[in-house]
Amino acid sequence: MAPTKAPDSSRRSDRSRRAIHDAALALVTEVGYRRTTIEGIAARAGVGKQTIYRWWPSKAAVLMDAFLDLAGRAAEDAGAGDTGEPAPGIPDTGDLVADLKLVLRATVDELNDPALEAPTRALTAEGIVDAKLGAAFVHKLLDPQLALYVTRLRAAQEAGDVRADVDPRIALELLIGPLMHRWLLRTLPLTHAYADEIVDYAVGGLAPRT
Repeated sequence: MAPTKAPDSSRRSDRSRRAIHDAALALVTEVGYRRTTIEGIAARAGVGKQTIYRWWPSKAAVLMDAFLDLAGRAAEDAGAGDTGEPAPGIPDTGDLVADLKLVLRATVDELNDPALEAPTRALTAEGIVDAKLGAAFVHKLLDPQLALYVTRLRAAQEAGDVRADVDPRIALELLIGPLMHRWLLRTLPLTHAYADEIVDYAVGGLAPRT
């Protein structure tokens, strides 16, 4: 008689976590952050409330983890090359303008992606009134991404493509700020052409004066 195989608890936990992530993202998209509840997430995911509270202390923590997982998978899908490995950071081809345009175009695509747009807007809006959630959103998601720009701009400074007196942390805001402003207000389309113009305008002001 063949031995009975024990259930794989880690695989079951992974399935439950993914179901909870998917449920949280779906609910915040459908009803908004404030009307999303732990009870609703549990019911949608087909798990008990106690399962959620065993892994996360709050609704905000669930949604943050769910969004980070979603953003990570989207970045891997967008950055994977022939080897299947995600491309690390911002490329450094030696052409700062081309590298920044490539990354800003990818950001435009992410912001326009329906799967990412609704939870991003929900977290951004709630983070304005919930200081703890806003700080977590910045620390866990935004700061790691912005650090990539700082690294690339510092490399450009060392190569002589950016003035030595430029603060990379402020300079990156010239790139990200206009993009997020247009996305938040939804007054005009967010396009690749607009991303390209931002880079051209910003880098023109960062380049060494001749």
